[in-house]
Amino acid sequence: MKMFTRMLTITLLSLAPMLASADDFLKTMKDFELVDHLGATHKLSDYESKEYIVMYVHGSGCPIARLSVPSYLAVRDDYASKGIEFLMINASIQDDIPRIQKEATEFNINFPILKDEDQSVARSLGVERTAEVFIVDPRTREVLFRGPIDDSLGYEAQRASVDHTYLRDALDTVLKGEHVNMDEIPDSKGCLVGFFFS
Repeated sequence: MKMFTRMLTITLLSLAPMLASADDFLKTMKDFELVDHLGATHKLSDYESKEYIVMYVHGSGCPIARLSVPSYLAVRDDYASKGIEFLMINASIQDDIPRIQKEATEFNINFPILKDEDQSVARSLGVERTAEVFIVDPRTREVLFRGPIDDSLGYEAQRASVDHTYLRDALDTVLKGEHVNMDEIPDSKGCLVGFFFS
């Protein structure tokens, strides 16, 4: 019996870091003051009157990020009237403002694309890939959802139909005051975002 108890304790202790890291998946976004691709300054406090912010990770030249823009636009068109603010953030080292402006024009992106020069906002969110979206409460800065917009895009694959509308479902859930079950949300597909050494 003592041996069993000892083995159980060791097992639980070994699982503790994994459980902690799962809890850390949804982080708290840091306060920010960022300039967008058109030169306008945006502060988190500007959006405190909004129900939620949706933040999309932009990356110039990333095929999945480019292909998912129309889906993001469609979600914005359906939910902006419900008090949701839609933004993009670019923390990619290789993307400067002229490059971002060029892609915004090419793909008719009419969202502010915030340039996270020091990558501190992206780090606070836990950003890993482009085309990932985050739902954030602008008053508490709590991240309530992170994941793909839907299941239409993958690596070297594009589906004609969509079976799962993850972002829409998550917005419906948080607007009802409920919690998104992140166990049902797959990892986002997209290009890796490289970070400066810290």
